[in-house]
This record gives sequence, structure tokens and C-alpha cells, in this order.
Amino acid sequence: MSELDPITKANQEFVRRSMAVPLLSKEKEQTLAIAWRDENDEKSLHELMGAYSRLVISTASKFRNYGLPSADLIQEGMMGLLHAANRFEPERDLRFSTYANWWIRSSMQDFVLRNWSIVRTGTTASQKSLFFNLRRLRSKIEEETGEPINAEGREQIAKTLEVTVDEVRSMEQRLSLAYESLNTTVKDDSDLEQQDLLADDRPEPSDAALISLDGKARRGWIDDALEILGEREQIIIKERRLTHEGLTLEELGIRFGVSKERVRQLEQRALTRLKTYIEGKVEVPQDLMHE
Repeated sequence: MSELDPITKANQEFVRRSMAVPLLSKEKEQTLAIAWRDENDEKSLHELMGAYSRLVISTASKFRNYGLPSADLIQEGMMGLLHAANRFEPERDLRFSTYANWWIRSSMQDFVLRNWSIVRTGTTASQKSLFFNLRRLRSKIEEETGEPINAEGREQIAKTLEVTVDEVRSMEQRLSLAYESLNTTVKDDSDLEQQDLLADDRPEPSDAALISLDGKARRGWIDDALEILGEREQIIIKERRLTHEGLTLEELGIRFGVSKERVRQLEQRALTRLKTYIEGKVEVPQDLMHE
């Protein structure tokens, strides 16, 4: 039997350690969550995440039929667990494990939808539900009837998941397609893999360097432009436009004690000022745009 590679060994060791860590009591969860939120205590964060890494591993096993590496699923799940730790409100009468389970599952579902196939599966809530529940519901119906799924069965699935029958048929076709791994060898006696034949459409090194320099220049202009804004306008632009998960107008309105319409007006005024400032930095405004 061949020796395992270092990455596989590390993954197995992580799983072994995680499954050995005991779960926490509700009181301990609260203590650790408060210490992380109020005191930025990283030790408490690590203990909280370590105790519930087993949730990540357990959830990853439920997605094993989508052909994605378990290590990648676990990594995405750990990101979901971190999101849960950052957003958890200890004052609510809710176990952290219950709250974290939703974030872990959501992170893995998004990862599967992004990477499972080159065919777009849809990003609405109903399409996600159809993608992840179709096989289970179809198997249940076929088990109950003793026959392959038929039109009546598809109508039942559509009604249960609140989608159309056409969407059920379309998803069935997508899930039934066989996708060949990019690591499959071209021939049995060859080390050449399918991915070796893919064209590299990335920019040439010289072009990549120019793109990087242009990007740094644009970021510098934005940083300088933000300085001309008032403190409240800066906060609005940063929270609405320069973060991955921007705040809503309503959330900012509550923060500043104004209506969301007033926040919208402040945002538009700030954007106009930023645009005017940045356009003044170049002779040809079109230079601001990517080709």
C-alpha cells in the first residue's frame, strides 16, 4: 500500500483531532462567544471553532456525492463556521451549534453550486432547493411507487419545492450529465491529463504587470478621493460599496438616526463627488475603464 501524501495526512489528522474535541455546554458557548465579540479574544474563538469543527466534517459528508474534494468542502465549511462566530449574538436564546449549522451548510451549498459543473444551476432560493433536494425526493417517490419517476411524480416534486415542472425536468437533465474529471489521463498509458490540454487564457506576464499597476493607481485615486468626503459619507461609501457584504440603506439609516432615503441621497452625492475628483486625475476619463 502506497504512503499517503502530506496533504491527505494533514486532512486526516484534522478530522481525527476535530472528532475528539468534546462539545460545549450552552453556558460555555456563551462565555466564549462574548469573549470573542467584546474582547477580540482569539483563544476563545479557536476553542469555539475547534469544538464545532465536527459539525463541518459531518456536513461535508452529506455533500460527498457531488464529486468535489472533501478537503475543499471542509475548508468552505470552516469559513461558514467563522462567519457564524463573527455574527452570533450571545444574548439570543439560541445554541451556537444550531446557528453555526446554517452557516456551514450555506457555505458548502454555495461552493457546490459554484464548482459542481460548468452548467449554471441557478442561484435563486427555489433553484438551490431543487438542486439539493431533487435526488432525495425522486428516490423517495420511486421507492414508494416501485417505478421510475413519471409526470405525476415530477408534478409532486414541483409542488413540494414550489418550482415549475419544466424546472424539475431541466434540473434532472443537468444532474444526469456525466462530467469527466480534468485529472483523467488522455490515454491509459499516458501521464498527460485532460487539464494539460486546456488553453491558458490568462494575460501575458507583461500585460498582467500593467493591469496590476493600473489597479494600484486606481486604488490610490479612490483612497485620495475618499479624503474629500465627510466622515458620514466615507462610512456610507465604505459600508455600501467597498465591502464584500455591504450594509443596506435601512441599516445605515438606523446607525445614523436618519431615513434610508436620506442615506441614499448622501450616497449619491458622495458618488458624484468621487467621480468628479477621480476624473480630474486623468486627461482622458476613458482611461479609467478596463479594456
